[in-house]
Amino acid sequence: MKIVSFAFSVFILLLVSACSGNEGSKSKALLPKATGRAGEMIVVMDSAHWAGNLGKAVRETFRAEVPGLPRAEYMFKVNRVDPRRLNDLLKGVKNLVFVMTLDSRSAETRTLKTFFTQSSLERIKKDPRIFVHTTSDEFARGQNLMYLFSSTEDALVSRIRENQAALQNYFNQAEKNRLTAGLFKAKESTGLRDMLKEEHQCSMRVPFGYKLVVNEEGFVWFRQINDESDKNIFITYRDYRSENDFKQENLILLRDSVARNQLFEDPDLPESYIVTETSVPYIPVLTKETSFNDKYAVEMRGLWKTNNISMGGPFLGYAIVDEELGRLYYIEGFVYSPGKNQREFIREMDVILSTFRVKAELSS
Repeated sequence: MKIVSFAFSVFILLLVSACSGNEGSKSKALLPKATGRAGEMIVVMDSAHWAGNLGKAVRETFRAEVPGLPRAEYMFKVNRVDPRRLNDLLKGVKNLVFVMTLDSRSAETRTLKTFFTQSSLERIKKDPRIFVHTTSDEFARGQNLMYLFSSTEDALVSRIRENQAALQNYFNQAEKNRLTAGLFKAKESTGLRDMLKEEHQCSMRVPFGYKLVVNEEGFVWFRQINDESDKNIFITYRDYRSENDFKQENLILLRDSVARNQLFEDPDLPESYIVTETSVPYIPVLTKETSFNDKYAVEMRGLWKTNNISMGGPFLGYAIVDEELGRLYYIEGFVYSPGKNQREFIREMDVILSTFRVKAELSS
């Protein structure tokens, strides 16, 4: 659920005050382009709050560990900035969060309050339901902002913890939107998409640079290899039998049965195949129910390795049913990039997988 769908977010109007300049009145075209790397975030808040429970709640939310990666990586790289030192350069980052409570009397909080209208501050006092406001392109094009606020620190801590997943999703979705625009800005492999539609009665957008490795009935494999990474997408399907197909153990069996016969390490070494890594106790295979293009699905993520333990890395997959065809689809992206951070590679896999469509969703 997107944070912007929260009904109470419409109750408050947050405007940047005149002391911040005239950015609010500028057209989007006149704003500078947002800066910063993927997954970076600046949090503007009082230093005492940052050192206390409120800062802990913010860090636990946006520095949450991404599951299913070979080593610990945070969801976002978070840096706190003193509100009094928030210059134009820092205000132009892609992901910006303001955190403020009315019970603080510090000079830093007084500066934070200048980003709120007086009527907004009054409403915060009167309505405990409201604690968040999101907006975009406030100081720069391609920017996403979030304001977190309450009358007291304890109240805001509680709100953040209760809504942690939704707060994370707002910025995760923003990162995916930016990545989607970048991935498909170059020429798209429309021939591969058309092949999926004609031969497999499904569709997926395949970014330029991915090559077709295997195309057989019930299985398709795309791959992109460069100096930094080996990125892979595959689609497999079979007849849907029952809800038991969605159980974790059955999805692992399906994945391993396909990988053993189809996903090789080296074309010249077909005996080298991929298996699901289930022997690392602190990085288990994780599954969860989710909505995939408004359809029921199960997400699965974890680690893979070759049977000879010469390669390995993270994977992300989805199991989905095409009710019209009576098919269970399992689609997956997996990556090999030793020594590199894996978070953004898996985010790229997720973006590509999210473009998958079953037969009923294909345009005529």
